[in-house]
Amino acid sequence: MTTPAKNTICIWYNTDAEEAAKFYAQTFPDSEVKAVHLAPGDFPSGEKGQVLTVEFTVLGIPCLGLNGGPAFPQTEAFSFQVATTTQEETDRYWNAIVNNGGAESACGWCKDKWGINWQITPIVLSQAVTSKDPAVAQRAFEAMMTMGKIDIAKIEAAVRG
Repeated sequence: MTTPAKNTICIWYNTDAEEAAKFYAQTFPDSEVKAVHLAPGDFPSGEKGQVLTVEFTVLGIPCLGLNGGPAFPQTEAFSFQVATTTQEETDRYWNAIVNNGGAESACGWCKDKWGINWQITPIVLSQAVTSKDPAVAQRAFEAMMTMGKIDIAKIEAAVRG
């Protein structure tokens, strides 16, 4: 096992931690699968020799995927928030997740096929909804509330009024 980071996000998967980690590594920069560990013995949702944990990074963030079985499904209580700078980047990440068996949601949120939630959030949106000008923040917030995938041009138009 490699030396673990002081703080690692542990994500519970049913059985597909390795597949998910490989997808993230192919989709996001500064992401990789670092190690795959097989179970040394039988466990509640699997058998000796099956993949138990996977060490990986997503956009530089250390993660550990645990194949824990169906006991704890994912919810929106956990999500990755990915800051994007262009519509092209926003579209690329959103489409990769949704078109790989995922699902669209509202306000820049989508869910991958393993149930992990993602917020694909253009920086312009984050800046607009936290603007010191309450009118700008409100217009941007109202525009965002009508969207699935965030449309940067519409957010910029809302900022301008």
